[in-house]
Order: sequence, then structure tokens, then C-alpha cells
Amino acid sequence: MSTGYSENSSLRRVQVIADFQFGNGVGAGLFPEGCRFMLSTTGRIRQILFEGARLATIRASDGRLTLGMEGARRLQALLPAPGYRVVIRDDVAEFVAQGKNAFAKHVVGADPAIRAGDDVLVVAGDDRLIACGGAVVSGTGMLAFNYGVAVRVRQGSEKDASGKYQPTPDEGDDEEARHECRAD
Repeated sequence: MSTGYSENSSLRRVQVIADFQFGNGVGAGLFPEGCRFMLSTTGRIRQILFEGARLATIRASDGRLTLGMEGARRLQALLPAPGYRVVIRDDVAEFVAQGKNAFAKHVVGADPAIRAGDDVLVVAGDDRLIACGGAVVSGTGMLAFNYGVAVRVRQGSEKDASGKYQPTPDEGDDEEARHECRAD
């Protein structure tokens, strides 16, 4: 008896999870034919990849999806505003894009259907995708509070696919200077 899934069965499973989590019909658009799956050591689906980019990961704790930036872009194209969006002030967009958390005092709009724990899209005022992460409070709570974290950012738009912030060439330290300062 096999415990593994067929590719077609895996695709259908993640599409059903996406439909449940983000709304009916989202799954097929978020996870198209041709997705690849990374499995855990126990054979369960962990990551969903498409054309080399991570779309989402399935959390082992509750079976829900956590989006990667490419998955967030696809979800943004599928859902009309304000669907699963948290709008932040433009003056803090740069920091959030670098992976910093979005605070409630910076939120200017949020989908009222957002519940604490939902995966959300963090956008600037012009619906420009800045980051993706997990909502700490509900959409209405984000607007009601003026302190505390509203969205725990998982990945900002200025990060590479691995989720690590990539400094601009002039921002990082110089490798030669590091070697010169090293005591041999």
C-alpha cells in the first residue's frame, strides 16, 4: 500500500486548501498545472513550487498555507481589492518591503474579513505589493489600534526567493576590507 500522493492528487489537495483559505475558485489560479511539490520526510506536502519559485508552504501545525512572494503576487491578481489586503502608509513601505513587521499605527486600510492568523498581502496605497505575512489581529482590529504589530511579515518584496534580505551593493561590507581587518 502506497502512502505517497500522485502529482494530480497533490495539486487537487493544495487547490482545495487554497479555496478554503482564500475563497472559492482561488485554488486553480494560485496553483496551476505544472506545480512541483517538496515533501516532508513523512511524505506530506510541504512546499509548492511553480517554475522554480516557491508559491506557498503548508504549515505542519494546522495545514494552512503560508504564501511566498510569488504566491502573494498570484493571489493579488486573483482577488480584487480589498481581498486579504492590509494597506500601509507609503512612508513606511520601504521598511516593510525589507521584511520589517507592519504596525497597526501604519495601517490605513484592511479587509474587514481578515481574521487573526490569516495570511495577508501587505500593499501600499496604490495596491503595490510590499510584503506577505500573518495577521496578528483582525482587519477591523488593525484599524482600531494605534500600537502593536498588525502583520508579522514573513517575506518582503525586497528579499530574494530564500527569504533573506539582500543588501544593495553599497550597503554591504566590502569583502577585501573584512580580510584586511582579520587577525591572522
